[in-house]
Amino acid sequence: MRFAVAKQQGLEEDRVDRIDDGWRESDLDDDAKAALGFADAYLDAAGPLEGSDRARFVERFDEVERTELGVGLALFHGFSKALIALGCEPEEMATTELPTPGS
Repeated sequence: MRFAVAKQQGLEEDRVDRIDDGWRESDLDDDAKAALGFADAYLDAAGPLEGSDRARFVERFDEVERTELGVGLALFHGFSKALIALGCEPEEMATTELPTPGS
């Protein structure tokens, strides 16, 4: 899924492809790497961000942005788990572009 505003602001599929394994060594910008470090810590359930990952996350995003990232990640993760539990996940899923909420 892609929000329309992300695509309008330049999100391209080749950038999305760099998010997979090895993103730390990729040429993604520091904001993306900080957000991905947070997402990995959340999804791995290894506990809160620590050390340089935490410092980078707090430096790159203000309190409102960190909250938005956390809530968004929790919602997407929760909905994906519900789909799996209900046996509704598709074998193949096309990329869908949605209007950005509030725009």
